[in-house]
Amino acid sequence: MDPQLLHQFMREGKMPNFAKLEAQGSFRPLTTSIPPQSPVAWSNLITGMNAGGHGIFDFIHRDPKTLALYFSASRVEGPKHAIHLGNWEIPLGGGSAEQLRKGTAFWQILDQHGIPNTIFRIPSNFPPVSAKGNTLSGMGTPDLRGTYGTFSFYTDDPTAAAGSVEGGQIIPVQVENSRVMANLIGPDNSFRKGSPAALEAFSVAVDPVESAAKITVQDYQFVLREGEWSDWVRVEFQLVPFFGNVKGMCRFYLKQAHPRFQLYVSPMNIDPASPALPISTPASYSRFLTDEAGEFHSQGIAEDTKALSDGVLDDNEYLQQSRTVLAEHRRIFDAEFPKFKQGVFFFYFSSLDLNSHMFWRLMDSKHPEYDATLAAQNGSAIESFYEQMDQVLGEVLPRLDDQTTLLVLSDHGFAPYNRSFNLNTWLMNQGYIKMKSAASANSSEPFANVDWTQSRAYGLGLNGLYINLRGRESNGIVEPGMAAANLMAEIRTKLLAVRDDKTKLPVITRIDLASEAYQGPYAREGPDLLVGYNRGYRAGWQTILGAFPADELEDNANPWSGDHCMDYTLVPGVLLSNRKIAAGAPALTDIAPTILAEFGIAKAQGMIGESVFQRSKATH
Repeated sequence: MDPQLLHQFMREGKMPNFAKLEAQGSFRPLTTSIPPQSPVAWSNLITGMNAGGHGIFDFIHRDPKTLALYFSASRVEGPKHAIHLGNWEIPLGGGSAEQLRKGTAFWQILDQHGIPNTIFRIPSNFPPVSAKGNTLSGMGTPDLRGTYGTFSFYTDDPTAAAGSVEGGQIIPVQVENSRVMANLIGPDNSFRKGSPAALEAFSVAVDPVESAAKITVQDYQFVLREGEWSDWVRVEFQLVPFFGNVKGMCRFYLKQAHPRFQLYVSPMNIDPASPALPISTPASYSRFLTDEAGEFHSQGIAEDTKALSDGVLDDNEYLQQSRTVLAEHRRIFDAEFPKFKQGVFFFYFSSLDLNSHMFWRLMDSKHPEYDATLAAQNGSAIESFYEQMDQVLGEVLPRLDDQTTLLVLSDHGFAPYNRSFNLNTWLMNQGYIKMKSAASANSSEPFANVDWTQSRAYGLGLNGLYINLRGRESNGIVEPGMAAANLMAEIRTKLLAVRDDKTKLPVITRIDLASEAYQGPYAREGPDLLVGYNRGYRAGWQTILGAFPADELEDNANPWSGDHCMDYTLVPGVLLSNRKIAAGAPALTDIAPTILAEFGIAKAQGMIGESVFQRSKATH
């Protein structure tokens, strides 16, 4: 939720319940994290510490010794040892899912003091930390395949590029005698040599006349017309005959029956009624929610933004899917919130975040992907999701008594993402990165053919810039101390001077030194410089993963058109309360101390914030 948009919609009379809440209590911008990325921001909120305390600096981290990249918030690993029997491998022990965020979650502290709590889909909590209350993991929860959302698209269109695309797979099929035979793709089968993906066959009978098809998957059989979505379909993948099975669930969408067959299948979600990985506390809570409110997406990022970016789903099809996600969340909220009598109840709605990412282009005529025709159809999509959040607030306000404190917040705001800055390309052009050969510069492989013996800095992740530091990186050449400090100052000065020839605007408006921005035991494990982009700019898609596109600046031609991974001062979140907020500049790191203070609990060691209802306020 963005404070500027919220103010606008409130002025226009579209958010009456938010206006009522502000009149009763307070509305403040909420200082976000450095950098303003969701895993970092929510970790700030959860622990009351910044990245130096919880160790989450970006979506993407690296091993400094190998420069291997990994997802920052969690790690899912298979068994480490196995017995080999022919084509089979018998794992010794089970796999594991590891939470990489450090620090204690505020609800764990509430548990220690006997305060009941329910924490629904809070991001950066997979696998969910040990808790006495009811929790369900959110953003960061993988699908059944261990990815963060991999769709499948089956088609007989010969012009479709078969193979992997970002976020999915295009799978060629043949329609023979009006019938399609194909496989659903499940998790890697660690019981088989090479761990191939487990497969389950399904068939499609295409009506030769009507624009419809009958789909058969195991015990399920259903008919879809073009433009229709199925309900959730549970699928059981056999890993070892008569021994080991794992359950997932997915939804089907018949995009086209004729003249070309086009069938979208959602990412294979972990079945919350029979989860293959831990997604809730207690483990039975996800099954209870299914029984109570019906099936729901367990995948952390439920809205399939990649399918829209890849052109597999169009705007209207994506909106149908996204509205289903919101409907699921509202069903669960309507079932769970009336039970709240005491303690803490936290509920996260993802709709504003994901849809602001995808539909900013339709309300901003300056965006490269703005389309007047599409804007006439769905230019109010973001506004409609704001209005639905106002409806939810309208359900909550009448149920509160004068002893209950309400906080409505977002971890960051939003801004247009019109142009991409390829940091690694800039570093190469400025001589800070050297290639082994000029011909290798455009490789899409992370840091392919970089000559580390001559490279002094590199970019990684959405906001990170690292010095190739001797003693930290395996091939580091920059001496720690004054040499590194001088290099950082030089790079910082040059980056802040970069202007976009197309717009004449500065590309970067702020660069923070990690040594000044972070406090805590992990402060030195992240980037050395935090690059804060101007509104309208963000790190390019390829440079994030260590690649070197040809141009330093290029248009963002992706439907993912709104963003927040910029200068943190430009994208604050929102904080509203039914009580008067005393803090003049509340920050995410204040939220955990605020919650604890409501129950007379002192903030935990390492927390850097204060209750927002206290007047004194330190700088964060």
